[in-house]
Amino acid sequence: MVAEKKDDSVAVSKGDSNRKSVKIEDCPTYSHSSGSSVNEMVNQNGGDSEDSVSPRAAGCRTRRRTMSGGRAEHHLLTTKTGKKIYTKGRPPWYDKKGKSLKHPFVIGVCGGSASGKTTVAEKIVERLGIPWVTILSMDSFYKVLTPEEIKEAHESRYNFDEPKAFDFDLLYEILKRLREGKSVDVPVYDFNTHSRDPNSKMMYGADVLIFEGILAFHDERIKNLMDMKVFVDTDGDLRLARRIVRDVTDRGRDIDGIMEQYFTFVKPAFDKYIAPCMDSADLIVPRGGENDVAIDMIVQNVMAQLVERGYDRNQNNRDRHDLVRDDLPDCLPENLFILKETPQVKGLVTFVRDRDTSRDNHIFYSDRLMRILIEECMNHMPYKDVEIEMAGGRKTIGKRKDAMICGLPIMRAGECMETALRSIVKDCVIGKILIQTNETTFDPELHYIRLPPHITRYKVIIMDATVTTGSAAMMAIRVLLDHDVKEEDIFVASLLMGQQGAHALAYAFPKVKLITTAMDHQMTENCYLIPGMGNFGDRYYGTGIDQDFDEPFES
Repeated sequence: MVAEKKDDSVAVSKGDSNRKSVKIEDCPTYSHSSGSSVNEMVNQNGGDSEDSVSPRAAGCRTRRRTMSGGRAEHHLLTTKTGKKIYTKGRPPWYDKKGKSLKHPFVIGVCGGSASGKTTVAEKIVERLGIPWVTILSMDSFYKVLTPEEIKEAHESRYNFDEPKAFDFDLLYEILKRLREGKSVDVPVYDFNTHSRDPNSKMMYGADVLIFEGILAFHDERIKNLMDMKVFVDTDGDLRLARRIVRDVTDRGRDIDGIMEQYFTFVKPAFDKYIAPCMDSADLIVPRGGENDVAIDMIVQNVMAQLVERGYDRNQNNRDRHDLVRDDLPDCLPENLFILKETPQVKGLVTFVRDRDTSRDNHIFYSDRLMRILIEECMNHMPYKDVEIEMAGGRKTIGKRKDAMICGLPIMRAGECMETALRSIVKDCVIGKILIQTNETTFDPELHYIRLPPHITRYKVIIMDATVTTGSAAMMAIRVLLDHDVKEEDIFVASLLMGQQGAHALAYAFPKVKLITTAMDHQMTENCYLIPGMGNFGDRYYGTGIDQDFDEPFES
């Protein structure tokens, strides 16, 4: 199917072979292709140093972009209307049972170099208006070259436009995980060394997943993951003109080198590998990003299919309140553990709740209470028997911790508990996660995460001052599960939990242990606990003025 703008109508036809010559000065300036693959990335070794020993192609100067990833892979995309779209994606929202409400819609965008694939992808994202999307470029999946291949690349003799230049196995695994809503580490390719940078990019599945590249449809496994396949069919003269303008103005190359490379590698690869992919496309878009009719058709099709899958633009407005169960059981969840209400614990909780407690005393008694809470968490960790020798020479059997511990505070109130964890678990590691509730939709949004390597080897304690509806804790748990942490290896530690939030978490994740010092059974219509602790983060850090007990918790 070919979508093309003619007198404000869409022409449905195939095989339009009419071509026209395009002058360089006629090349539109809006094109900002990521340079998806092709040899122009690697003509040079990336440095201007005079003592550089790597050979270069004659007549070529160093290209300025030396790492994979184009504009499509920026973390935040701002539309013309000011709407923020997060292009690294996030785990989709989950229901009360912890199940995904919807699966991401996968769009493949294929086309020749400088055809406008990235422009088409960004325009699709902008017109969809969906706040969470993942855009993945094929640039990141070049193979690591051998020393012999690196020499060929520096001499412009290595073909980066044919299939063997890409790691399709890794690409398939990453796309499959993104489609499942899992986290992935996307490699960053260094065109100076022709290897992968040690600092990879973390991405998540999202509502819509767009994958673009010159050979996006080449691998049958990858093609089968796509819900829609779009081929950007731009006139060859126009693509060449764009490459010349881009490489001369942005990359400092001369026309002779550009033309030699184009006719040696780029054009033959297009004719042999890329053009045949047009037969696999569901929609062919002539003229790329300037074809508004085609892009509107794509957007309408995507939205229709998302709605069929149960996608609702307004769903997030209700999710936080949907977590509050009306049919609460009479008994507390089996995986909920409340500290024994000893006089000491009751006294500490009283000080923390009291609005007249000075900030110094609030910090002092909160720290004591958090230490007791972490000690209770450690009672639920695995231990092993060890034989030790005492000072008198006698031997006895004792216990030692048999797990590595990772603390994961939900910023910022959860960070108050770091000191307590470090003082009790000497060899613990600390991650970070920032989840904030959207003030308009009340939807918890993941803004930042940092986890230690090999997180699956740890018992992870999610730390937050209060758990009200459980929405933030639920998202934190889902993030860990998306990183392949086992449910039984996750703990939620909180100074105060609401009954509704505890039941919501226990219902969704029965293997996660919930540990708290106290529980409140009532909640206002605005989802604030009664009596609560006020805004714990503001009180602890001294950032609140004239604190009001009706303020929301950081939950």
